Amino acid sequence: MTITTLLVANRGEIACRIFRTCRDLGITTVAVYSDADADALHVREADLAVRLPGAAPADTYLRGDLVVAAARAAGADAVHPGYGFLSENAAFAAAVQDAGLVWVGPPVKAIELMASKTRAKELMAGAGVPLLAPVDPATASEDDLPLLLKAAAGGGGRGMRIVRELDALPGELLAAAAEAASAFGDGEVFAEPYVERGRHVEVQVMADAHDTVWALGTRDCSLQRRHQKVIEEAPAPGLDEALRTRLHEAAVAAARAVGYRGAGTVEFLVSAEGRPYFLEMNTRLQVEHPVTEAVFGLDLVALQLRVAEGEPLPSPEPPQPSGHAVEARLYAEDPARDWQPQTGALLTLEVPEGPGLRLDTGYTGGDTIGVHYDPMIAKVIARAPTRTEAVRLLARALERARIHGPVTNRELLVRSLRHPDFAAARLDTGFYDRHLADLTAPAAGRDPATAALAATLAEAVRGAEAVRGPEAVRGAEGGRGAPVATPAPARFGAWRNVPSGPQRKRYRSEPDGTEHEVAYRTPRTGVPEPHETPGTRVLTATPDHVTLEVGGVTRHFAVTAYVDRVHVDATDGSYTFTALPRFTDPATHTAPGSLLAPMPGTVVRLAEGLAAGVAVEAGQPLIWLEAMKMEHRILAPASGTLTALHAVPGHQVEVGALLAVVQEDPAATTPVPHPVPEETA
Repeated sequence: MTITTLLVANRGEIACRIFRTCRDLGITTVAVYSDADADALHVREADLAVRLPGAAPADTYLRGDLVVAAARAAGADAVHPGYGFLSENAAFAAAVQDAGLVWVGPPVKAIELMASKTRAKELMAGAGVPLLAPVDPATASEDDLPLLLKAAAGGGGRGMRIVRELDALPGELLAAAAEAASAFGDGEVFAEPYVERGRHVEVQVMADAHDTVWALGTRDCSLQRRHQKVIEEAPAPGLDEALRTRLHEAAVAAARAVGYRGAGTVEFLVSAEGRPYFLEMNTRLQVEHPVTEAVFGLDLVALQLRVAEGEPLPSPEPPQPSGHAVEARLYAEDPARDWQPQTGALLTLEVPEGPGLRLDTGYTGGDTIGVHYDPMIAKVIARAPTRTEAVRLLARALERARIHGPVTNRELLVRSLRHPDFAAARLDTGFYDRHLADLTAPAAGRDPATAALAATLAEAVRGAEAVRGPEAVRGAEGGRGAPVATPAPARFGAWRNVPSGPQRKRYRSEPDGTEHEVAYRTPRTGVPEPHETPGTRVLTATPDHVTLEVGGVTRHFAVTAYVDRVHVDATDGSYTFTALPRFTDPATHTAPGSLLAPMPGTVVRLAEGLAAGVAVEAGQPLIWLEAMKMEHRILAPASGTLTALHAVPGHQVEVGALLAVVQEDPAATTPVPHPVPEETA
């Protein structure tokens, strides 16, 4: 059957990605959207769109009946699930086919067999795929530690716990089962040995209905936070040919064991000694599929559609790979504060274009990052002949990108790519456990003080032009665009008030909170110049661009102001400042021990017995919030007494909402330095 109209049962970046291939193939596209996504990019890019009433995923994108009805209403003849949501839901795949629609995915039976990690492991054992021996939690001993607890029915880090102490096992089992039940509707949890310093290596497979199965090389996805991938690359570096061959053969065996068709990924854990162990098979397209596309010169979505139409793969053997590709996931989150997801208006998103660079995103400047869905903004992919070149290209592209709005992990990505361990391909899933503090510490070479100066000068020029007109402030002397004295009558008498006197401006650096005070003066030319900043000379200054000579080196700064926020993009990176009043407002301070919501979200539960008047210990989890598909724990900042409790399970809270107050007992233990939420998934 030829597909003419395709509905994508998903949102954001992956929906836009699939639509791109459909346009190339002449296929009409249909989007579905929640109320929260009414103005989303994937809706704007689709030929047709159908509303799913509501905002929460459970009411919209996870309602298979509504999605099938939407496909019928729009006249679609096929459904592509993307990844996440219903992409690995066998009942949904069956419902699509029962409705007479083409399912762009694997057979229902294959999804069912791989849906439970415990059943999948049993099947793989029979196919000769290498496995970690399971551990029965009821009989686990000290010799079995450390253990990894995992949800049988899901992924993405939900329901996953590392257990290093036997006494902690019962509690962690209960917590993992509760989270698994909440996330996947199935509380089954299993245990297996936790491999220290293991690498996450996976094999992309593509299979048709004509007995052809391709193993499309390897990918390394070891750089993870909270068991979710951050940076991926293909091919996985540092594997010898014998290991690559074994991984390819195991992946093909896994696909054949379930009669697989379409795109899928077989994931392995590779120990430090080079031994591979089967983790799971993802019966869908992966987030990181672009790196495989880049090195094989393929469009995996086009191949999915071809296979769904019943056509064979183009050849019995896959094409030969060439070069190296690296992908970085750009998230709206703050790595220095326990990876807190961030929300708000994404004011600007501009990533450099050029040979070897690719941007996959579901956002454009002006869109809003909400609370209901994953905080990934975009994926930036770089391909080059060698790994070193690809990594360098990607790091520089991220560094040069203009991203204005919520805090992102952009700087962490750049510094990760340039870290000596990453450069030397010393990769394992504990990378951020070891290096996060260094990667989020103030970076050498950055110069926020000079960036703040540029922001101040641009603002001063903007103010001068608003009062005197741009003709009174224009360039000439001292080189191209340099400021010159251009006499112009003052439009308001106030400009006669000692224009050359020094003025001061205060900024707070985001997100680290460092304050900067900048002194400048505005001579009769109307063009500001730095004050108390020796060795710095203004070459040009406009409301949106400042060029300074600092220590004999010319530096350029692009300045963009949004109300009280200023973004400065420079060669050495990007800076975000909040303009501060000259004097601190005492009303902005909160009572000591106040626990504020760090993000908008839903209160899902409270610590057992939590009520005003009870004693709490420093670091004790008190409140659980759910936001952006993740669960976060709010910890007691110190040992003492809970004097107020405003959080109620089931209630939505806004960022900054007062959840509780802990009055510290001075004789108790040392307070927790930063009472921020701890992400538990």
